[in-house]
Amino acid sequence: MPSACDSMIDDIEDMVSADDPTPQDRQNARKSIIPRARKRKDQLVPEELQADSLIPGTQKIWMRTWGCSHNNSDGEYMAGQLAASGYKMTDDPSEADLWLLNSCTVKNPAEDHFRNSIKKAQDQQKKVVLAGCVPQAQPRMDYLKGLSIIGVQQIDRVVEVVDEAVKGHSVRLLGQKKDGGKRLGGARLDLPKIRKNPLIEIISINTGCLNACTYCKTKHARGDLASYPVEELVERARQSFQEGVCEIWLTSEDTGAYGRDIGTDLPSLLWRLVEEIPEGAMLRLGMTNPPYILEHLEEMAKVLNHPRVYAFLHVPVQSASDSVLMDMKREYCAADFRTVVDFLKDRVPGITIATDIICGFPGETEADFQETVELVRQYRFPSLFINQFYPRPGTPAAKMEQVPAHVKKQRTKELSQLFHSYNPYDHKIGERQKVLVTEESFDAQYFVAHNKFYEQVLVPKQPEFTGKMIEVDVYESGKHFLKGRPVDHSKPLTASIAAPLLKGQVSGLTQVLLTSIIKKLLKLTVRK
Repeated sequence: MPSACDSMIDDIEDMVSADDPTPQDRQNARKSIIPRARKRKDQLVPEELQADSLIPGTQKIWMRTWGCSHNNSDGEYMAGQLAASGYKMTDDPSEADLWLLNSCTVKNPAEDHFRNSIKKAQDQQKKVVLAGCVPQAQPRMDYLKGLSIIGVQQIDRVVEVVDEAVKGHSVRLLGQKKDGGKRLGGARLDLPKIRKNPLIEIISINTGCLNACTYCKTKHARGDLASYPVEELVERARQSFQEGVCEIWLTSEDTGAYGRDIGTDLPSLLWRLVEEIPEGAMLRLGMTNPPYILEHLEEMAKVLNHPRVYAFLHVPVQSASDSVLMDMKREYCAADFRTVVDFLKDRVPGITIATDIICGFPGETEADFQETVELVRQYRFPSLFINQFYPRPGTPAAKMEQVPAHVKKQRTKELSQLFHSYNPYDHKIGERQKVLVTEESFDAQYFVAHNKFYEQVLVPKQPEFTGKMIEVDVYESGKHFLKGRPVDHSKPLTASIAAPLLKGQVSGLTQVLLTSIIKKLLKLTVRK
């Protein structure tokens, strides 16, 4: 008969009762816990119990996130809730009691890293909780057996799952959020979160999509389109600006499809959000597939020309061969993609169009591939994500006749060489630009800013520039960046309307504490 630690339960209510202490109660009670000696028959020396090892909510947690900005947003929400409940988030995996691994299922290498991390955690006797698209899509995989899983639409219950994992229980929450039978976009947007960058708020506007691409595993995890209401998204943006954020990223599996399930559309949302953006702050729009942006091109051009919206759009083409696109079930042809790009380039001067390409999709001939090469040669995309095709288990593409590995590798190499043969930013040298400073470069030598076209501009690492819109003269360019020299006597514009939160500080914690206090008062009233 399996033990309680080995049992798998359908939902966490089977283990957590309404009378159990709330996370905040636990944290407050921690201070009054006194370890008590326990006598043992074979040892008369008192044994000191470690309170931290026995009480959920007092442990250290290390979290690793793979994948897209949507996944990163989910990770920020999970970290915020755990920190608000008393857990300590750490950047050091070795000192953590539990590893929270937030996975990506887009490519085989990402899942391989995820699988290796699970084994590493187990080898180090760490507790493990899994999240993200891999366990959501395939929870019965052998290497996931016996491990706790938090589904992509259940991240608001991460504390409950971690609590049980700390106790040694295995819990899986994989259900969908529904209201009156209608699928919702996911967990609430006003949950506590810890922003990886206190200056940048990532907002998921919808989950899932309307497509059924034959190579895509993410669809298995995120499902069909489910959009958040406009008012909830506007309120989330408003709260973010009040917490010192100066840049908002809108993300989803397909932002262009936003609102089709709730009777609205992407331009309507964008115009509402623009009203909330303070002067100097910026909004970046996430990935959109060609079919759902085609009917909104006029309005999208107007929005992208707005001074507080980056003139940037990520539109994945995947292939320029109509035959390959048909096999992918992408629901557009290469001419549709060209229509989107040509229209926006004409109506939004200087716009940056980023795109994705898959090399070696099943059935891709040399002629098909050369059509894609010609597309890149024609548009010289400044931002191009080149992916060698990997068959994902359970997808239709995995059952198709595969292109030989050496051919896929050669095509990937050829396209990469073409991409690196041109420098898209040479003509920018000598320009004077306004840029928003939000990050530090990987080598820690510069601050990273972005101009109106979301081109990366490296500027001197002067503390007073952080979170500011500054004016620079561009004096150097590289393949992926520009370098800017601050203009003398130009006054930086503070983009934030409030002081940013400190790194690691929990967003929305005030509301959480207030709710906890109200619950305690209600309990006291009932007892009286």
